[in-house]
Amino acid sequence: MESREFVAGLVAEMRALFARLGEQGALEAEAQGSVDVVTLLGLALRSELEAAELAGFWMATTPEIDARLVFGRQCGDEMQHYQLICDRLRELGREPEADPLAAGFSPLYHYVKGLRSTVERMAAGPFAREAIAEVRNEQFIALCERLGDGATARLYREVIQPEEILHHRLGREFLERHCTTPAAQEAAAAAARATLAIADELSALAEKSTGMRTIPVS
Repeated sequence: MESREFVAGLVAEMRALFARLGEQGALEAEAQGSVDVVTLLGLALRSELEAAELAGFWMATTPEIDARLVFGRQCGDEMQHYQLICDRLRELGREPEADPLAAGFSPLYHYVKGLRSTVERMAAGPFAREAIAEVRNEQFIALCERLGDGATARLYREVIQPEEILHHRLGREFLERHCTTPAAQEAAAAAARATLAIADELSALAEKSTGMRTIPVS
């Protein structure tokens, strides 16, 4: 299959899954029902740190220069998001946790960090994980606007969300350039689908639609 056609198929697959979420389904899954701005901002700190650590690890252990450029850009952006969210929490009267990762990394982090080939890393990270972040952020922006928190909505709409969209686009473009063989396409598809199956926001839907259960992580 031609690489652009292959990647377009993966995008369509993800969009079909996302379309089954309710207006705040990703938020409810992430926060286990505690859908309020401060709780969700606190959870976002962990997500941003995990994304930055993954991108930084990959940048140092990936040979392709065009991939390292993507991972380096993402690492810097995610750490900036972390600082901006800390600042916003303080404006809302809540001191951020000293270490949002003190309780350990998520199962998704452990799975994704274990990937070795560059197409797998790109498919799971910038391509799939950031696509999930786009959906989650859209729901969060809408929630903030419903609750009258215009400042948090603007932070996400004008700064954080455009950069997450960029990360996904860069990941997609990399896959279009590099997924030119059946083996590469199989590896990328498996990594993207596993990421969807493990992500808290989508695991139940992924199991119903693909038959994939959450992958156990030691």
